[in-house]
Amino acid sequence: MNRFLMGAAALALGAGGAMAADVKIGVSLGFTGPLESMAPPMLKGVELAAKEATGSGKFLKGDSLSVVQADNTCSDAAASVAAVERLVTSDKVSGIVGGMCSGETIASLEKVAVPNGMVMIAPSATSPALTTIEDRGFFFRTSPSDARQGEVMADIILSRGIKTVAVTYTNNDYGKGLAESFRTAFEKKGGKITIVAAHDDGKADYSADVGALAAAGGEALVVAGYVDQGGSGIVRGSLDAGAFDSFVFVDGMITQALVDKFGADLEKSFGQMPSSEGESHDRYLAAAKTAGFDGSAVFSGEAYDAAALLIMAMQAAGSTDPKLYKDKVMDIANAPGEKIMAGELAKALELIAAGKDIDYVGASAVEFVEPGESAGTYREVDFKGGKQNTVGFR
Repeated sequence: MNRFLMGAAALALGAGGAMAADVKIGVSLGFTGPLESMAPPMLKGVELAAKEATGSGKFLKGDSLSVVQADNTCSDAAASVAAVERLVTSDKVSGIVGGMCSGETIASLEKVAVPNGMVMIAPSATSPALTTIEDRGFFFRTSPSDARQGEVMADIILSRGIKTVAVTYTNNDYGKGLAESFRTAFEKKGGKITIVAAHDDGKADYSADVGALAAAGGEALVVAGYVDQGGSGIVRGSLDAGAFDSFVFVDGMITQALVDKFGADLEKSFGQMPSSEGESHDRYLAAAKTAGFDGSAVFSGEAYDAAALLIMAMQAAGSTDPKLYKDKVMDIANAPGEKIMAGELAKALELIAAGKDIDYVGASAVEFVEPGESAGTYREVDFKGGKQNTVGFR
């Protein structure tokens, strides 16, 4: 090495010990498919966290963060596996926010993430099956399991004086798991279910499905489906046939797209979605508004938190190697430590670098239970006046 190059190298080392790097975070969401209307505000949440950490100048050695997105389609396991494999092998990401739907998450986790030692933090994959999956410590989720949602939904329905319901669910891991957890909880609490019937996404006509549900009857119809697919098809068919006028919606249905499609027809309907309340959540909503997107959209806050946890775990490990930082995620998420609100990633990175403990609250009031998933708070909503309204939290 000539003297000029040696001098330049010495200056670089003196300035910070190593040149700053660009660390890539992958985002595996269904940008097309049955939940495509949910994906944009979730992506915006991830981008907000990455921009916040990069702007602080406190991430690792002043490293920057960039976001690489991949379309997993939400419903096609093979497409999801291919998308995540590209993120890992071609794009060389250091962590992944995703998947989005439960079935494709299971597939990409088992076939790509675990074999390659890649951390995935899912903001919206809620199947109870993911609680017991063999993940070797590489999988977490900021959304609660549907075992919890089933309990909450049963309580909400019964609190409204409704004793009998029909249930339709999308025919996949998410729908099956949620329908079964709800059935167990509702019947245990004294409710009666007239029918539990699967529906397939992508059909042009749901009249036969609606006919079977109507024949069974019930004071309301629980729709455990997807707003951009069969769930809305069932609702439209039910309204057109006069079969039901009161619907109970799960998280996969509650978006602005639902209100745009049905508006005033939802006057007697209600449901629940993962969400939280309080100062930290309000800070996220304000930051999202400044950034030009709706932070109250379902799973947007959970996506922000997933990205934030990846970033802070890397900081705690002093490394972007998933095999090293995976063991820091639970420490960052839970007490003891100084509470970190949404929008305080700079503060968190500084405290971690100083060797201090933090307790991340974030946009969704993060509190992990073993084996690395959110304990869960839900927002109860209704649609009176043709708009989505918050009733309370459970």
